[in-house]
Amino acid sequence: MKQLTNILLVGFCLLTAILTHAQKKSNRLMNDFIKVEGNWTGQLTYLDYSSGKPYTMSADLEIKRIPGTNEFIFVHNYPKEKSANKTDTISISKDGQYIGKEKLVSRTKLPNGNMKVITEKEGKDGNDGKKASIRQTYILGNTSFSTQKDILFSGETTWIKRHEYVYKKQHN
Repeated sequence: MKQLTNILLVGFCLLTAILTHAQKKSNRLMNDFIKVEGNWTGQLTYLDYSSGKPYTMSADLEIKRIPGTNEFIFVHNYPKEKSANKTDTISISKDGQYIGKEKLVSRTKLPNGNMKVITEKEGKDGNDGKKASIRQTYILGNTSFSTQKDILFSGETTWIKRHEYVYKKQHN
């Protein structure tokens, strides 16, 4: 009986340690995104698959946390192309392993204090919806914020920069 009690106690301790570690990971990622709440101004550069050339346009962004949740609203505003405006919601999983359906690959503190977060998922991209690996790189800072989407089409070996948003914090 004492042996069973010891096994259960060790199992409980391991489970507690695992859950505590997962909570810390989630909290770190949440804090990274809380840091970028606010209003941002910048630009979007994306690869136009039809012409094969990059296209750049003005872009503004407002990031708001939904109170009491692990979710953030991203309100995208394109001053010169209002028809492209959109709102996205991203959620950070309770275990800190996912941003939406994107699996966390790495989280690194950069020398300037910003955080670099990389996620990946499988999906489709391109004008013909080809299967691809999709990598999202977030650079989160107090005064700068960027996201870059890279695509690796199935059967290919070279990643393609699909688009990049680069923002500076607006001071109200």
